Amino acid sequence: MAFFSPFSRRSTERRTFRASHIASAITLLILGSAHAQSLTEITITDTAPSQVSGFGDVPLGKAPFSAVSIDQQTLQDIGAQRVSDALRLDASVADSYNSPAYWDSLSVRGYTLDNRYNYRREGLPISAETMIPMDNKERIELFKGTSGIQAGTSAPGGLVNYVVKRPPSAKDETIRSVSASYGPGHSSSTALDLGGRFGQDQSLGYRFNAAYEDLNPYIRNTQGHRTLLALAMDWRISPDTKLEWEIERSERQQLGVNGYSLWEGAAGLPPVVDPKTNLTRQSWSVPAIFGATTGSIRVKQTLGQGWLWSTQYGAQHLRTDDRLSYAFGCGGNCDRFYADGSFDIYDYRSDNERRLTESLQTSLTGQMKVAGLTHNLTFSAARSRQLDRLQATQLYSYAGTSAATGSAVPAQVIDQTYPNVNRSEYSTELSLTDRIELSDKTSAWFGLRHTQSDRSTVSLDAANPNPQHQKTGFTTPWIALSHEYSNGSTAYASYGEGVELFAAPNNANYANAGQFLGVQRSKQVELGAKGKVGNSLSWNTALFHIERPAAYDFAGERVVDGTQTHKGLDAGLQWRHQQWQLAGQAQWLDARLSGALLNTALNGSKPLNVPALTLRALAQYRFADVPGLRTSLRLSHEGARRVTEDGSIHLPSWTTLDFAAHYDTRISGTRAQWTLAIDNLADRHYWRESPKQFGHYYLYPGAPRTLRLGVKASF
Repeated sequence: MAFFSPFSRRSTERRTFRASHIASAITLLILGSAHAQSLTEITITDTAPSQVSGFGDVPLGKAPFSAVSIDQQTLQDIGAQRVSDALRLDASVADSYNSPAYWDSLSVRGYTLDNRYNYRREGLPISAETMIPMDNKERIELFKGTSGIQAGTSAPGGLVNYVVKRPPSAKDETIRSVSASYGPGHSSSTALDLGGRFGQDQSLGYRFNAAYEDLNPYIRNTQGHRTLLALAMDWRISPDTKLEWEIERSERQQLGVNGYSLWEGAAGLPPVVDPKTNLTRQSWSVPAIFGATTGSIRVKQTLGQGWLWSTQYGAQHLRTDDRLSYAFGCGGNCDRFYADGSFDIYDYRSDNERRLTESLQTSLTGQMKVAGLTHNLTFSAARSRQLDRLQATQLYSYAGTSAATGSAVPAQVIDQTYPNVNRSEYSTELSLTDRIELSDKTSAWFGLRHTQSDRSTVSLDAANPNPQHQKTGFTTPWIALSHEYSNGSTAYASYGEGVELFAAPNNANYANAGQFLGVQRSKQVELGAKGKVGNSLSWNTALFHIERPAAYDFAGERVVDGTQTHKGLDAGLQWRHQQWQLAGQAQWLDARLSGALLNTALNGSKPLNVPALTLRALAQYRFADVPGLRTSLRLSHEGARRVTEDGSIHLPSWTTLDFAAHYDTRISGTRAQWTLAIDNLADRHYWRESPKQFGHYYLYPGAPRTLRLGVKASF
């Protein structure tokens, strides 16, 4: 399928329409005597198969790898508006230069995910260099570790997959719901979700989602708005043939938020700033605009003897006006703010960035017996392309110096521009996975993917285009052995590889800006076990060892030198008994750099912004005396992390508590789900993360105590 609609541009004026008005209307509609109904359990499930595992319909609880699937009810409960809201429920995930008003940037098992390669939608590659809406997403899947057999090219931390909402499967099932929320801050939103089946024998199905949010978060002077329209349909052509297609159109406008930094000459961290302050907002600041049109079409054909053929095409068209009033050190080359906390401000604008991602994949899945053993096979072939088409120049203009509290800087002449770089990448991938049933309880798992990559870049500086071209081929293997015990638990061991195509950032501060840095291979060994005890207790644990080439800044260049090794333990426990549900997951991580030849001082040191211990926990109670009412308390803890390479400055550990109350009722056939949530219940002020980007140290404060109210009515 192809998209021809141009991206619309919207005024920066705030709309007079307020979603909170709709929330009030819904409240009046469903107030009254309540008839309670039972609750849907909130869980990070391990029973569903994963689209990105490469091994068909094997439940995550039986698979020889670490993965989680966060369902729609949990996304609704936590009010997830971006993937980082959902994935932070898992202890293996942390922020990694994750700005509150920009696209998500996360790390898994201590490695930062690559927004160009580590994200999937419906199992197909997309670019996450945009703001991706959550209103039409059924679940979020996270595959942990190297993903060479699923993605070909990807960073070793993990792989994220968005699964969209589809039409209901039952002939008599309909979906009619409207929801509204207020907060955090003064943001307000409303959303519509409709689904059903029609036509002869109910062979046609539809799912329509629409959402609008008036953005006015707890950070002052970051107003904006976002919209979403999405439609998914299917056609059951015959009992053996099914056609599915879906498309979504989203847009988001919002004023950006810049990080804070260290102070020149200071021996430690600066005092934690007010997290409600937009430090660099100026009268001449303009909002960033993220527009996206994304969709897919898929045909499934059941063949004889249990074989299934599937072909899928997906496309994503992004249009971005990337803009930020940007704080960057002192004097242009400093890696932190001035000694008194003041800083230089730049006006950064890169308008009309266009990115296209397209992929076509066909696969054949089924069983065959060879030498008395059952083989569960999947053959797959894929062709994809990624194109970045930018304007000739980007603005990065010095505007002046602001005080530590974020004082006003007069508008300056816009005269400092730098050439952009266009990028093209084509890949062809062939893969095979095989699960061999050695016995009723023991399986051997094999995966192999061969990738042919052809990528090129060209500078839009007419005087110095500096074209680069790289063609490369590589094969990434994966192998595992699993055994299921009589009590239902599973133990496994696995080995896998991944590949990254490194390049220096396209930033004028780098002498080798935009240059290719070669094909780099990562490796992972994992030992794990998972299982259940009756219907009340489930558990999982995994030991992992990951190695990847280290990339860092040295002498004004981005270089690949040495090895970055992460060894860790990921363990979780979930217990349910009567009205109680208790859950916890922890990750212990030992991350080290070694083998560096250019900067030997790094050897033996820990990577920056990587906590050694992360803990997520939940306590939930359902009230027997008030049917439909449940309350929960979530704990998030992240341990200390290194801020500077020499280890002289560390960011201390922090812990937050989030409270929520949910009330589920029925009134004359209308189901109403109410939510009251208070995040950072103790209103703790802390530094949330400490990334280093483009040669500069950053500090992001954690969110203050915030309130969120939500209601969903299903008719």
